[in-house]
Amino acid sequence: MFHLIPVKIAERMDYLRALDRGELPEKPPPPGRLWQVPPETGKFLALMAAAAPAGRCIEIGSSGGYSGLWLSLAMRERGDVLTTFEIDSGRAALARATYEKAEVAGLIRLEFGDAMELIGGADGIAFVFLDGSKEDYPAFFDKLAPKMTPGGILCADNAISHADEMPPFFATIEAHPDFDSVVVPVGQGVLLARKSL
Repeated sequence: MFHLIPVKIAERMDYLRALDRGELPEKPPPPGRLWQVPPETGKFLALMAAAAPAGRCIEIGSSGGYSGLWLSLAMRERGDVLTTFEIDSGRAALARATYEKAEVAGLIRLEFGDAMELIGGADGIAFVFLDGSKEDYPAFFDKLAPKMTPGGILCADNAISHADEMPPFFATIEAHPDFDSVVVPVGQGVLLARKSL
């Protein structure tokens, strides 16, 4: 499934990688770098989203839309729509352009604003990709955990690259009786957690 990436998606992935590396005349939205996941993390996320149980799929931190492109492949297979949240207006605009140009806008709904406030009404969550401010990870987990379905999967990025910021988050998950977790050494490190059945 993920080895046959549609041309429009592949072209936009290439564009975003070049933009992030500063190889294009355009400048990324402030504060600069997009800090998007590497391709191997994108593929891992798509596999996890495709394997998640029935329910809502959400992403916290859209950036330029690169990870959303990978997740759109899983959404197409699931017959689902990804809801992604972005608090930065420049990145939200870039992500919207990404989804349009890659022709996946029907598979992704972007909500602009503070995800901490916007996820309040979300229930039946089957998959989460958490890639916002690392200091907010414990608070996001506390909000998301009761809303996740049995067997639901949570992936949190930068578990290795930001190891000095992660102990409170790790401790929060480890203390929760309904979740098992492991750090997967893919990309910058992804904490993979699953809610028990």
